[in-house]
Amino acid sequence: MSPQAPLQASEPASARRNIVALTMAAALGSASPPILISLGGLVGQRLASDPAMATLPVSLFNLGLALGTLPAAYLMRRYGRRSAYVFGACFGIVSGLIAAFGVISAVFAVFCAGATLAGFYAAYVQSYRFAAADGVEGPMKAKAISWVMLGGLAAAIIGPQLVIHTRDSIPDAPFAGAFFSQAALALLAIPVLLMLRTPKPAAMGAGAAEGGRGLGELLSSPRYLLAVATGIVSYGLMTFVMTAAPMAMVGHGHSVDHAAQGIQWHVLAMFAPSFVTGRLIARFGAERVAAVGLVVTALSGAVALGGMDLGHFWVSLILLGVGWNFGFIGASAMVAAAHSPAERGKAQGLNDFLVFGVVAAASFFSGALLNASGWRMINWLIFPAVALILAPLVWRTARRPQAQV
Repeated sequence: MSPQAPLQASEPASARRNIVALTMAAALGSASPPILISLGGLVGQRLASDPAMATLPVSLFNLGLALGTLPAAYLMRRYGRRSAYVFGACFGIVSGLIAAFGVISAVFAVFCAGATLAGFYAAYVQSYRFAAADGVEGPMKAKAISWVMLGGLAAAIIGPQLVIHTRDSIPDAPFAGAFFSQAALALLAIPVLLMLRTPKPAAMGAGAAEGGRGLGELLSSPRYLLAVATGIVSYGLMTFVMTAAPMAMVGHGHSVDHAAQGIQWHVLAMFAPSFVTGRLIARFGAERVAAVGLVVTALSGAVALGGMDLGHFWVSLILLGVGWNFGFIGASAMVAAAHSPAERGKAQGLNDFLVFGVVAAASFFSGALLNASGWRMINWLIFPAVALILAPLVWRTARRPQAQV
């Protein structure tokens, strides 16, 4: 199976069906964050009383994502993935409506509440990659994850284009139309998610609830801990920089449309490499691919420090997206290979809770640091974070000539 042709006859029919449905659902669900990221800081600048609070909506989105991971994992074990995913899409509908109302009424707290609920929806969307991996074995897990992540390619076009074409659709309420479109995307995802054929809750939850290692034992496993840490650094750095990027672009004389297009190029770069990432992982190992992703992330910081022209912003955001793709998909494959089937629910839920908890903290810190120290400081901090995790990754790959996933 390769990302270009994943539906081979050797794979179970249910797995093939689920991969298609999850890819479509990911295209719709992953289009929501670019809308909020493109406009959240700008809405914050209009509505917040303190400029340092401008990125609070984006930070609350990431906080909602982190807080939503463990309840989402519980609901998946208790009621099955399909029911839990439909429930999560309802968060997406409500979040878009509340955010739009917050913009129309010019109440910052209401808009922030909508952003937080959007994070709850994203907690379910993020687990689509593990749902795809659950239906296949061995190296096919990385390829299934990579294929579902390709849904983000459509999201990279849908989200920013909706921002450009709907942000002024409601008179006297700039940006409100984009958040109504965000609610519509979540509504469209529900019939797609109903296509899923997943195990009954009892089959999913019994072993996961009672078997395998506990959370403390998982965190004491070097293999699992390195996988989680790689995901934390890969996703945390991407969010840290991307949260500040639209405001930095506008602050250095570029237009809102240029900022939205920059995010569009970034999101395209986040998901386009998924055509080959799964095969690269199968060929070279998840650790090697993740290490390359971290190096590319560092290159994005170097480009950003080279100047404030639109080209510097866009190229750095593209490199940041590619680095995230290799780093995060590599880390996800490492996590999928670091636990037993009985540990699936707790291992995946704990991973996402830790990753997105740090992501939330990074987005909170990003806005305050941009306001206090500027865009250049944001990018200087990339290098020590990359070095922190790159060293053990290189050490592990040096000890294992062919990493296994």
